[in-house]
Amino acid sequence: MTFKELGISPEILKAIDELGFENAMPVQAETLPILLNQDVNLVALAQTGTGKTAAFGLPLIQKMDYTNKDTEVLVLCPTRELCMQIANDCKNYAKYINGCTILPVYGGASIDIQIRALKRGVKMIVATPGRMNDLINRGRVDISKIKYVVLDEADEMLDMGFKDDLDNILSQAPKERNTLLFSATMPKDVERIANNYMADAIRIQIGTRNQGSDSVSHFYYLVQAKDRYSALKRIADYYPNIYAIVFCRTKLETQDVADKLIRDGYNADSLHGDLSQAQRDHVMSRFRHKNVQLLIATDVAARGLDVNDLTHVINYNLPDELEQYVHRSGRTGRADKLGMSIAIINLKEKYKIKDLERQIKQEFTKVQIPTGKEVCTKQLFNMIDKVENVDVNYAEIETFLPDIMKKLEGMDKEELIRKFVSLEFNRFLEYYRGAPDLNVDESRGGRDRDERGGRDERGRGRDRGDRDGGRDGGYKDGNFQRLFISMGHKDKVVPQRIIGMINDFTQDRNIEIGKIDILDNFSYIEVGADKADIVIEAFKDQFVKGRPITVEIAQPRNATSRDRGGSDRRSGGRSSGGSDRRSSGSSDRRSGGRSTGSSDRRSSGGSDRRRDSSGVSSSDRRSSDRSGDRRRY
Repeated sequence: MTFKELGISPEILKAIDELGFENAMPVQAETLPILLNQDVNLVALAQTGTGKTAAFGLPLIQKMDYTNKDTEVLVLCPTRELCMQIANDCKNYAKYINGCTILPVYGGASIDIQIRALKRGVKMIVATPGRMNDLINRGRVDISKIKYVVLDEADEMLDMGFKDDLDNILSQAPKERNTLLFSATMPKDVERIANNYMADAIRIQIGTRNQGSDSVSHFYYLVQAKDRYSALKRIADYYPNIYAIVFCRTKLETQDVADKLIRDGYNADSLHGDLSQAQRDHVMSRFRHKNVQLLIATDVAARGLDVNDLTHVINYNLPDELEQYVHRSGRTGRADKLGMSIAIINLKEKYKIKDLERQIKQEFTKVQIPTGKEVCTKQLFNMIDKVENVDVNYAEIETFLPDIMKKLEGMDKEELIRKFVSLEFNRFLEYYRGAPDLNVDESRGGRDRDERGGRDERGRGRDRGDRDGGRDGGYKDGNFQRLFISMGHKDKVVPQRIIGMINDFTQDRNIEIGKIDILDNFSYIEVGADKADIVIEAFKDQFVKGRPITVEIAQPRNATSRDRGGSDRRSGGRSSGGSDRRSSGSSDRRSGGRSTGSSDRRSSGGSDRRRDSSGVSSSDRRSSDRSGDRRRY
């Protein structure tokens, strides 16, 4: 259906015609007839990149009253980049409408300049929740005449911790306003906003709830954990014209992968929370202009990015929150173009693929990491294609041809082609000569070498404790730091998941792990004292179920202060009565998973029963021998 058929005004039609818009996308075809003809609350569930900005921008621009300077539309979105993009898009739509002033309001820019612009009068404000809430609290913005509030990417705003800001803004907006909520997924917190602030809302759903885009194909590569970076390089080489975002879990890993790629000659850069706004803008400018092919980013830093023509999204690590995968994959395959979402996983993560398939209601295809020969073949024919399709400036090159022909007259056609190809191609042949097969053979007992206690990439023997996520090296008495972590049974964590997160977030397989105690609301874990700061830093900016994970030094064992869960933060999570209540998720990790001088047996109910070396049975002796041999627990 065309925009003219949907009832868009001639002024807006002229502007969007210049932008190349003609036929409405599905979400636009559903929303425009409603919003142009009615004042309603509306909830629209549609994937990122499906044209949601025009779906609300076009009708609201058309319906505003331009005889006054009152602010009538407030658009809230999660990030500075998305804020600027929405504002620019809406300005383009309103190009031929006099008096349609649109102001982006976000943190990181001068608030004084934004306040001066607001004083002059603005019809539409596009804002991030934090800066908008700041302006409201200062009394510098008038939202008393607001007619429409738009919540764009509502799920991402809540994931980023803007719940309180949104509640405050919505509670102060006029009650008679209309609220339009657009989201890619519909978690419980988004439902809460819809139920609390949007009476009798019309609901529109494009595709299946929480489903991935039909224009994106999903693939996974199965490799050993130590080969993850090598697999990434091989994928990048196999797709010579790749233009992708590579998602990592932590800032440290993001910078590390980007640095390695740059050092290895790839056109890459990083985007994470440690960059200043100026650095971030510089990176994004280079990426949007395709001066960077591979952008290595964290989920937090990449939220709200809207970059056209991405060929791939690569999950260097899968996200902990499966809904986040929908956001990642939705950044490719936009505007009726096809895209690929790739996950690089090891055997321990394979179960997550089935979870994702249920979540997005689409199947993943397992593919093989290309061999060195396959990469070389792909690169060779890509180069030949470029030669075949190159534009020749005959007028400019004609004067050079006699000298060129004379220089090459001693070569026949075949020799000339060989030399020409070798000039560009030799480096790939050299790099991939003897390249190993990176694919995991699942027929070998269901485990790769890392998980069977074989040898790591440096040829060192690995302890069999690694099959449970343990670490190389012995248990060093007195060399552990006890950490508090804000995840517990309510988050459905088990010791293996905590250890796996440390593996993935730190990218360090040499961190020693001691005792793990999992309680209802939080957990304790002992890690090598020399690596405690690395673990704490690695967990910054990580989220579970939409809330940040807190990791910090636990209070001393004799501390009496209360922790977040309301119980004393003591060894093993003891209650005030002094009993040592161990959850069924408690775990003991030592070198090789062996205890010294005693065997450790726990029942599924979480009780602790032991026999000492003389065979005498006893219940938990920890309270009486905490100052003794630590290897007993």
